[in-house]
Amino acid sequence: MSQRISLTRYLVEQQRMEGHIPSQLRLLLEVVARACKGISQAVNKGALGGVLGTAGSENVQGEMQKKLDIIANEVLIEANEWGGHLAAMASEEMDDIYVVPNRYPQGEYLLLFDPLDGSSNIDVNVSIGTIFSVLKKPEGDNSVDETDFLQAGRQQVAAGYCVYGPQTTLVLTVGDGVAMFTLDREQGSFVLTDENIRIPEDTQEFAINMSNMRHWDEPVKRYIDECLQGKTGPRGKDFNMRWIASMVADVHRILTRGGVFLYPWDKREPEKAGKLRLMYEANPMSWLVEQAGGAATNGKQRILDLKPGKLHERVSVMLGSKNEVERVTAYHQV
Repeated sequence: MSQRISLTRYLVEQQRMEGHIPSQLRLLLEVVARACKGISQAVNKGALGGVLGTAGSENVQGEMQKKLDIIANEVLIEANEWGGHLAAMASEEMDDIYVVPNRYPQGEYLLLFDPLDGSSNIDVNVSIGTIFSVLKKPEGDNSVDETDFLQAGRQQVAAGYCVYGPQTTLVLTVGDGVAMFTLDREQGSFVLTDENIRIPEDTQEFAINMSNMRHWDEPVKRYIDECLQGKTGPRGKDFNMRWIASMVADVHRILTRGGVFLYPWDKREPEKAGKLRLMYEANPMSWLVEQAGGAATNGKQRILDLKPGKLHERVSVMLGSKNEVERVTAYHQV
């Protein structure tokens, strides 16, 4: 790009010339981006900042929290609660929604986030990230409660993630394609480095936790087995497997060069629809992938069409290159 375009300028142009976003949403996204810069700084300090290791507590999911999980959650709340853009927030790390305190003005948007995805990688210096989703509060509702958040993913007005790796990269959609911004540490601002991102429809890479193979349902076993047979199998081509155990990092690779990511239902917890959270992880990532020409299903239907029944609902996820997602989804429908 001949001219450096900052995140602020990109959002202003989306608001002014394209008409995709109102001013309050633009301001909200800028605040989220600033919060991600703060989280990036904490992540980069690592052991020097005393932020590694567990916090000795569990979140609502029953998972052991890391110190950085709690720090990232607090950074996002403190950055967003006072600006007047939000009515409430919901986080993977909190049991209930966080309503903006009365001392601050209430806005018309709802913010959901996984403050630090890929927590198992924190202490080993592998890419982790923040995932976020923005919904509009239902009209005519003066108060706000959990039911206001229970909207299908197709109703999102913005979604994105920030990956903290060798570079800090913010990936965003407001419903008009997908744009990537890289943090310029000297200038302290996110700069547009790629836009109109497209995921190839075909791929030879898949991402899945192979150690769970014995627990998968038959359609997933069939799909992966065919991939593993390579050129001599029914697919007629060799596949590579990639698995980072950080959804942000795996999806970022798919947006960059294609691939398919699977985190399916398995038999260990048959009463749960899947492992990943519908509203904090699957919905924003699915919208990003679809906006880039990919597909995202739970094996049976489009993820963005699912109507949540509760705040921390889980879901099976299959997303990425369109033709591969359609194939594994078709296997579930046989």
